[in-house]
Amino acid sequence: MVKKLKHQWWRSPQNNNYSFLIKLGVSVLLVALAFVLIYNKSSDSFALSASPFLQNTISQQNTHHIPTKDSEEKCNLFTGEWVAYKAEPVYTNRSCSFIEEHQNCMKNGRPDTNYLYWRWSPRGCELPRLDPGRFLQLMRNKSWAFIGDSISRNHVQSFLCLLSEVEEAIEVYHDKNYKSRRWLFPLHNLTVSVIWSPFLVQAAVFEDSNSFSTSDDVELHLDTLDKIWTQPYKSLDYMILSGGKWFLRNAIYYENNTVLGCHSCSKRNFTELGFDFAYRRMMRTVLNYIIASNHKGMLFYRTSTPDHFEGGEWYEGGTCKREAPVQEGKVELTELDKILHDIEVEEFEKLSGKVSESGVNLRLFDVNPRSLLRPDGHPGPYRFYQPFAKDKEAKIISDCLHWCLPGPIDSWNHVLMEMVVS
Repeated sequence: MVKKLKHQWWRSPQNNNYSFLIKLGVSVLLVALAFVLIYNKSSDSFALSASPFLQNTISQQNTHHIPTKDSEEKCNLFTGEWVAYKAEPVYTNRSCSFIEEHQNCMKNGRPDTNYLYWRWSPRGCELPRLDPGRFLQLMRNKSWAFIGDSISRNHVQSFLCLLSEVEEAIEVYHDKNYKSRRWLFPLHNLTVSVIWSPFLVQAAVFEDSNSFSTSDDVELHLDTLDKIWTQPYKSLDYMILSGGKWFLRNAIYYENNTVLGCHSCSKRNFTELGFDFAYRRMMRTVLNYIIASNHKGMLFYRTSTPDHFEGGEWYEGGTCKREAPVQEGKVELTELDKILHDIEVEEFEKLSGKVSESGVNLRLFDVNPRSLLRPDGHPGPYRFYQPFAKDKEAKIISDCLHWCLPGPIDSWNHVLMEMVVS
C-alpha cells in the first residue's frame, strides 16, 4: 500500500509541474557540472574564479596532497616565498609557557610585530594552516625527538607551543643542565624530546660548570656516534637530526682513536683539515648508520640555518635590525653558511640511492633557503629583557641566529607536520 501511494503521489496531476521543475533542475546541474569538469582541466584561471564551494573543494584537495617525486617540479615545500598574512599566529608569547626568556621577543620589548604576519607559500601548492588537534590525534602513542644544538631546542619549543594550544604538555625528564628534556602530552600519550648532541658524534668538550671552556680544542671522534641519541634511537618514531655551527669550533679529529688532524689548532703539531672535512665525515657516519639500521620510523636530517649579522659578527657589534622578509636573490649566505649547506645537500644526494634501497624513511629537511629570507625574525638585542630601558644608545650584543617565538621558525613545523600527516 505504501509503495502504491508513493507511486500515485509522483504521478498525480497536481504535481506534474513539480516533477518537470525537478527534472529541469537536475539536467541543468549535470550540464553545469560537466562544463566545470571540462574547463577545470584546461584552465587554471577558471578554477580560481569558480564558485566558493568549488574553491573550497580545490583548496582541501591541495591541502592534503604532498607531491610525489613525479610532481616535485610543480610543488616543492622547501622553495617559495613569504607572503603577507593577516591571520593571527597559532599561539602567542603569553599563551605558551615553553618559550625561554631569550626568545620571547615581545616580552623583552621588541617594538615591531610585523615579523609575525607572514606565511610561507611553497611554489606550486598550498601549505595549509596547521591543525594541531588533528595532528595530536594522529600522533597518539608516538614519540618524537629533536636531536642537535640550541637551534633544535628553539625548534622543539615552537613544536610544543603549536600543539599546546590543544593540550598542555608536561615535563617528565630533564638532565642536570636542562639541555636534554622530555615532555608528555598525557591525553594522547605523545612524548616529545630534545636531545643535546651538537656534534652528533662522540665529542669531548672541556667546559666548567658555567659552560666556560677550559680547553681551546674539542675532541671529535668522527667515526663514533654520540650514544645519547643512538641508545633511544630504535624506540623513537620520529626524529629530526641536525648539525651546524658547532663544527666551526677549534677541534682535534679522530678516527679509530687515531688523530687525523684538526681545525684551528695552532698550538698543536697536527695537520689542518678544516671544519668542512669534519662536517662531511660526520654526515657520512650519521647517514650510513641510519641506512643500515632498518629503522621503521620517519627520520629527517635538518639543514643548518643561516645567521643574519650585518656590520660584523656578534662579537664585533653585528646587528639584525630588519623588520620584513627579503626577496629571493636579494641576500646571500655567508661563506661559512654556504659551505655547511653545500655539504648537507651533497652528502645527502650521494647516499640517496642507498637510502631508497634500504627502505628507511629518511628525508632532507631543508629549512635553509626559506630561513635565509627572514633576517627580521631574530631576537637581535631583544634577547635580553628591555635592553634599552635605561639607555637608548646602549651597546647590546645581538642574537641574529636563534628565532623569536612565535616567529618564522613556526613555519618549519607547519611543513614538518604536513609532511608527516600526509
